[in-house]
Amino acid sequence: MSRPVTLVTFVLPSTLRRWVSGASEVRVFAVAQDDDTHPTLGTALGKLRRTHPLLEKRLCDEYGHVKRNISMFVYGQDTRRLGGLECAMPPGAEVYVLPALT
Repeated sequence: MSRPVTLVTFVLPSTLRRWVSGASEVRVFAVAQDDDTHPTLGTALGKLRRTHPLLEKRLCDEYGHVKRNISMFVYGQDTRRLGGLECAMPPGAEVYVLPALT
């Protein structure tokens, strides 16, 4: 069998678009770790790291965790409440990225 794959769209605020040539959205294919699991936020961020390293540095710390001043939402729910990096990404997931207001 093949591992599940889903297209994940990161929807970006204007403050983060300069690191992706002004794009308001970045799409990546997240691949599950094995045949019996779903792709996760962590695997999607891993792919983002390889395709857009400058953006990923603004979202994640040196350990690969989402920075404290960044919130991510899937289906209107904070991913921290859905398991953080282990949050399952449903098919066609949209992840809204929101930096903290200062």
